[in-house]
Amino acid sequence: MTKFDVVVIGSGPGGYVCAIRCSQLGFKTALVEKYNSLGGTCLNVGCIPSKSLLDSSHHYYDAKNHFQTHGINFDGNLSIDFDQMISRKKSVVDQTTKGIDFLMKKNNINVLHGHGSFVDNETIRIEKDEGSDLVKFDKAVIATGSKPALLPFVNIDKKRIITSTEALDLKEIPKKLLIIGAGVIGLELGQVYSRLGSHVEIIEYSDKITPFMDSAVSKELIKIFKKQKIKFYLSHEVKNIENIGPNVIVDALDPDSKKVTFEGDYCLVSVGRRAYTDGLGLENIGIIPEKNGKINVNEKLQTKVENIYAIGDVIKGPMLAHKAEEEGVLVAEIFSNQKPHIDYNLIPNVIYTWPEVASVGKTEEQLMKEGINYKKGQFPMRALGRSRASMDLDGFVKILAEQKTDEILGVHIVGARAADLIAEAVTAMEFRASAEDVSRMSHSHPTYAEAIKEAALAATEDRPLHI
Repeated sequence: MTKFDVVVIGSGPGGYVCAIRCSQLGFKTALVEKYNSLGGTCLNVGCIPSKSLLDSSHHYYDAKNHFQTHGINFDGNLSIDFDQMISRKKSVVDQTTKGIDFLMKKNNINVLHGHGSFVDNETIRIEKDEGSDLVKFDKAVIATGSKPALLPFVNIDKKRIITSTEALDLKEIPKKLLIIGAGVIGLELGQVYSRLGSHVEIIEYSDKITPFMDSAVSKELIKIFKKQKIKFYLSHEVKNIENIGPNVIVDALDPDSKKVTFEGDYCLVSVGRRAYTDGLGLENIGIIPEKNGKINVNEKLQTKVENIYAIGDVIKGPMLAHKAEEEGVLVAEIFSNQKPHIDYNLIPNVIYTWPEVASVGKTEEQLMKEGINYKKGQFPMRALGRSRASMDLDGFVKILAEQKTDEILGVHIVGARAADLIAEAVTAMEFRASAEDVSRMSHSHPTYAEAIKEAALAATEDRPLHI
């Protein structure tokens, strides 16, 4: 029976990064993965494939709607080879997961394929097709990620009623796609298929889309999506979803509690995700997950069992790949008696629609609720020369700063390359910069990043230069 210093269960971003850092610090490390492909949900059926389809569909949308304005004309008809689009997505996934295989070999990490579960607090059983193996460990890290949350009354048939997993691998472009949930997954995949010609209708229980983000972001984004011909039905409670042959029927209650019916050929259920802690044998080590599957941990991400830790989607906090990665590094460095730290307030959120959405820190609603006196500065993307040159005019940068000290408390961006721009905000806030600090930094011209400087000027003395 082989013994390891550290065994990590789950090879998603949190798990494989944790394994790499453990190996770098000198620990004999094993990574247990249920499936043949490493990388977890993110690389296989989440972040990477969805971004691939977002990019492919964006190229088509631009060619159809913007190329002529740029002086680019087609002799023949523009068409979609959907099979090739899906094939390219698969090749991107394959390249990325093979990259993880390389990293495991480079860092001398033992990859153990099979379903891992705890026998006791120092032994894991790995079930494989041909039998099972037992491995011993000094420390273990649970990094098994999450899976799509489901509505209790819905039968996901994976044919017409689908989750994000199936939506990334359809055989045809839906004529009419119904989406339950206006969060990150629903908006991203809704935009993919809308660009490709699907009529998209999004049904949301809340009274706004992206309910976890600043209300100004939600208002701007829904305005943009409506221009892109995506329909929204807010404050609608879905009561039933049924597959009737080639169509799906969705029954819901509108804001006045009146029954309304929607019909489409596919229905994507995207109502969030839940921690995937099933079948881990947690009962054998005395760990009882919460109803949503999450595991309670302390500030060191240590479970109630002293030598067993948990990271990523299986514990509290946003279900984000980069959050899981930071936690994986933190745990590995704790094992090495270092004193790492994560400021969870400064974990950025991103939606990869176009325009992109990114935020970090407090929303305006949170600051009001917490009674914090603040000021704000907002600058529209359309006022930038770079935006006019690229025809990316929608969106804004909004900076929230403490009223007296001017310390930046939150940054919210809707616009081209927001996912990259937010890194400047995270850096500034990590060093507790003031809005004036950012306003006095030189920003290259012409760039989208100039909107951050202008918003900082607006927050400091209400003196933006270009509006």
